[in-house]
Amino acid sequence: MKILGIETSCDETAVAVVEDGQKILFHVIASQAEEHARYGGVFPEMASRQHIDRILPLVEQAIEEVGDVDLIAVANGPGLMGSLLMGTTAAQTLAYSWNLPLVGVNHVDAHLYAAMMGEKAQLLFPALGVVVSGGHTFLAKITSVGEYSLIGTTVDDAVGEAFDKVATLMGLPYPGGPHIEKLAKTGDPNLYPFKPGVVKGRPFDFSYSGLKTNVLYTIKGKNGLKSSPDSIPESEKKHIAAGFQHAALSDVVEKSFKAAQTFSCKAIYLGGGVTNSQALKDLFHAKNFSIPLFWPPANLSLDNAAMIAGLAFHLYQQGTSDSPLNIKVFPKIDLKSALC
Repeated sequence: MKILGIETSCDETAVAVVEDGQKILFHVIASQAEEHARYGGVFPEMASRQHIDRILPLVEQAIEEVGDVDLIAVANGPGLMGSLLMGTTAAQTLAYSWNLPLVGVNHVDAHLYAAMMGEKAQLLFPALGVVVSGGHTFLAKITSVGEYSLIGTTVDDAVGEAFDKVATLMGLPYPGGPHIEKLAKTGDPNLYPFKPGVVKGRPFDFSYSGLKTNVLYTIKGKNGLKSSPDSIPESEKKHIAAGFQHAALSDVVEKSFKAAQTFSCKAIYLGGGVTNSQALKDLFHAKNFSIPLFWPPANLSLDNAAMIAGLAFHLYQQGTSDSPLNIKVFPKIDLKSALC
């Protein structure tokens, strides 16, 4: 079964064709990162408008290279409302015109499935799912493909979002993660021993607001504002970057380790753009987990349509499909801890 996937949940316009949930026949991501860099983050209205110009040319290219498809899959949430509407409207129109079934896919679920698409990936359940991206940070117990129960989530910012905001404080470009990691390589994480947030009574939840405020006051002075002048020399920023990165990422690793033990997981699947961080990978591997870790292939870590089409294959096999006119978008996801 050849599935055409469309992903427009944020600022990437992505189209892919995947066969039987694994074999990628076509895969293109048109990123808008350079356009949004001037704003220090994604400008929603501009993102949705640019999807309009990019979706159909990519679909045409996919069909020219691969031929007819059997099903259409689209990321219908969570994400930016305008961006989601562009992708779902295109998918609905194509499915209706071509008389094909349509599957709506939760793109956060798909991030976890991306780690199951690698050449060395295995399906081992129950497993721990770890999503670390610019929009989401959570831990989940996976019982089968597409089926999971939430263990913990962030109560404020996602980890990738925290990196972007700290990067702005330090005068670094968007997206912030790669620039902080590069700067941190020459810094000493012990000079500024920042601490991750603690959520009382919820040991697997994350909080980054306090950590960000600590970094703000370290750079701008006590009770300083974002607009305040720096109170430290430029040479200190590499140490601040190293300390912040270590605190934020170590928190993910430590809670993942505890969750995997607590819920008797046989493997860990990681997804989201922050999985590109070599610092995160080093911290995970240094922990010496007794169960295998599965990372998404590098080209499937950011928002992409291959993971959408791949997961849709399994959802369709389970009986999930709908009339093109019935697909709805959901910009927010209701994450409630089901196990804690």
